[in-house]
Amino acid sequence: MSTTHHDHVPATGGSSGPSRPVKTALLMVALVGGFYLLREHWDHVAGNWVYLLLLACPLMHLFHGHGGHGGHGPHGSQPNKPADKED
Repeated sequence: MSTTHHDHVPATGGSSGPSRPVKTALLMVALVGGFYLLREHWDHVAGNWVYLLLLACPLMHLFHGHGGHGGHGPHGSQPNKPADKED
């Protein structure tokens, strides 16, 4: 009886960014800081909410990316070819 031997070798090299706990901690610090910033400047924000809403539209288009457009096909791919049928 033959057996195959599979070695699990972890990927070598550094990660491309901070680890998940660090990202979570930074997100929490940003949320708490944003809350206190909004709390201290609520009078300014409440008086200009219409302008902030209008500013949100171009910012969403700028930072959203291109993944949500409906009519575009995937870039750099071949058109779908019919699969060869086996008799």
